Amino acid sequence: MTPTPPVLALPTVSDQLTARLQEGLEQVDALLRREIDHEDPFLAEANTHLIEAGGKRFRPLLTLLAAELGTGINPDVVAAAAGVELTHVASLCHDDVMDEADVRRGAPSANAKYGNSTAILVGDMLFGTASSIIADLGAAAVKIQAQTFVRLCAGQIRDARPAGPGDDPVDYYLGVLADKTGVLIATAARYGAMFAGCSPEVVETLREYGERLGMAFQLADDLIDISSELEDTGKQPGTDLREGKRTLPVLYVLASQDAADSRLRTLLLEGDLRQDALLSEALDLLRRHPAMEQARRRTHAVAQQARDALDALPDSEAKDALQALATSVVTRVG
Repeated sequence: MTPTPPVLALPTVSDQLTARLQEGLEQVDALLRREIDHEDPFLAEANTHLIEAGGKRFRPLLTLLAAELGTGINPDVVAAAAGVELTHVASLCHDDVMDEADVRRGAPSANAKYGNSTAILVGDMLFGTASSIIADLGAAAVKIQAQTFVRLCAGQIRDARPAGPGDDPVDYYLGVLADKTGVLIATAARYGAMFAGCSPEVVETLREYGERLGMAFQLADDLIDISSELEDTGKQPGTDLREGKRTLPVLYVLASQDAADSRLRTLLLEGDLRQDALLSEALDLLRRHPAMEQARRRTHAVAQQARDALDALPDSEAKDALQALATSVVTRVG
């Protein structure tokens, strides 16, 4: 059995808070394993495949940390955190089918191991299990889960489609990120505050914070996909380029009118970046392009919006930790 991932290192978190969060994550993992177990051994193994592969448990950690703004971690907070993580894992099963991915979290993806049809159905089972957990938390939680699921799906659909003729490509892309990544992280933070007895105003603050945090998290991942080397992350760099995704640095390059960018624009618009040589050339040109710094500045600005959303909250260790978390998700890329 894969051990529970450790709490992310944040400089403002005391040993006491770290211990509470670690204990909470262990309770979340135990609940996850109980809920996804199945009498059919194959289904039990398929359900647990990505859970066993690990992951940072970023979303449940955020739920637990948000609860520290109220009365703290309790069984409802743990259940909400487990529901959010299962929703996330279910979405990964579907994402990997759409992207034809072979690896997830350092292990074979569900579609690579079981085939597309089974991977889709496993994702559906996990969505169902997540909904069952959330249903025990009341009608308001179910409504939020349903709204979150709708936005997740809308974001994925829009991500696979280009911006319309009247849309600004960057604004369109940021809207996609708010739906496909931001909304579930927003729900994770919102649930933590809700089930720890925080006021509606604090719950809304955490929702806004979480959505911006999620967008910054994804923008940072987009930059890492370009700037990293294989040995740094264990993930092949340039995956987004290979799949034809127009992330923020790419959009900035395509908007450039500089003649010096003509080769890079040609590669991004017309090159078959599934070919290793062309992908390597595009990565080299993009890494040295000012668009990378422009995208970094935008990423840090979104993280600052997340931190700013917390300004109205009274000072506390939990608030400091949430602000540090917003910093840490973007300092991975400088």
